[in-house]
Amino acid sequence: MLTLVPTPIGNLQDITYRAIEKFNSCDVILCEDTRVTKQLITLLSKTHHIDCTAQFLSFHQHNQHKRLQSFDEHFFDKDIVFVSDAGMPAISDPGASLVRYCIEKNIEYDVLPGANAAITAFAASGYEGAFTFYGFLPKEKRAKALQKVMQAEEFAILHEAPHRIERLIQEICAIDSQRELFLAKEISKKFQTFYKAKAKDISLESTKGEWVVIISPRVSQKIVMSLDEIKSLDMTPKSKAKLLAKYSNKSAKEWYNELINS
Repeated sequence: MLTLVPTPIGNLQDITYRAIEKFNSCDVILCEDTRVTKQLITLLSKTHHIDCTAQFLSFHQHNQHKRLQSFDEHFFDKDIVFVSDAGMPAISDPGASLVRYCIEKNIEYDVLPGANAAITAFAASGYEGAFTFYGFLPKEKRAKALQKVMQAEEFAILHEAPHRIERLIQEICAIDSQRELFLAKEISKKFQTFYKAKAKDISLESTKGEWVVIISPRVSQKIVMSLDEIKSLDMTPKSKAKLLAKYSNKSAKEWYNELINS
């Protein structure tokens, strides 16, 4: 059986009891980076009873396909855990290929709930409504990808690295400096910081740490016309009556009669 286990994105106290139980009972831990996971378990052992005897194997974006091919038919008879370096596996991290593999091979799997930077930031933003999670913008065709994000009619959630966060804000300003943004850095850590303002007004005190950026939706500009302006349009009385009916309490028939008799 495979279990995807989320790990803290900052504060170690965000580890769950179920995650601790899996570390104590599993046979193999597949890790995005074995060094990071071993260090995490060592740190957690200082405050939790952890007796982890599992085998550690790397499983990341560069070796995942080769690793999947190496599994024999009995590998998942063991208690297998997968963790990324931080947060929820398979969300802007490796793990999705493992889940697909289990589905295709009819292997039992489970996903434990836990810390997620994008969802935590959205909850902290005060925004409501639909959103799309884009992860990190691609290095190639970055400008085109950002243009697409900026045209979205729902909230857009991005991850950004510390050395690119100021560049991202400048790129957003070049497209729409009035767009409101919410930025969260170092979520759940000592120097957690939130910013919420128009893109042109955001000034960062420090760029250190991982960032979540929420971009408010594009506001569609609606053309507002008065009834008199609609009446003056070069349209047939029938079409004009239907349009007037949409913006008034009169029916299309009433408007039609009024128009042809005026």
